[in-house]
Amino acid sequence: MVRTVLASGVFDLLHPGHVMYLSEAKRAGGKNARLIVVVARDSTVRKVRNRGPVFNEEARRILVESLKPVYKAILGSERFSFEEIVRKVKPDVVAFGYDQERWMRDFLKTKKKMKWKIKAVRIKEFKSSPIHSSSAAVKKILKQDAWRKASG
Repeated sequence: MVRTVLASGVFDLLHPGHVMYLSEAKRAGGKNARLIVVVARDSTVRKVRNRGPVFNEEARRILVESLKPVYKAILGSERFSFEEIVRKVKPDVVAFGYDQERWMRDFLKTKKKMKWKIKAVRIKEFKSSPIHSSSAAVKKILKQDAWRKASG
């Protein structure tokens, strides 16, 4: 039996933490699982992060879909809705990243209300690389740029 795992995120400035998150998410579905990834819309990124993404939503979707663990990457809805995504994807498992605590809490409330029999899992943070988040990547880029300007 093929199980479907659903994962989601912004995926701006792809880094090893993203790859590990998606690999672990797929693993949570067991052998032969297929991973479908919801990539956040540009409008969602602006609302959640108070800034636009570096890459637009279609570029981020293409990059995510090219990753080995990913079966398919789709864009999220303009109006965020667990019900809409679950109806569309029909996942057996929903995987949440270490920094998606609020989304997981909201999902669990919706899961209970809708009486879904979907397993929810939390993927641990991947820290074996100094850059394990997009914000860490941005900070390093800004620091290097400032150093370059100061020394040049």
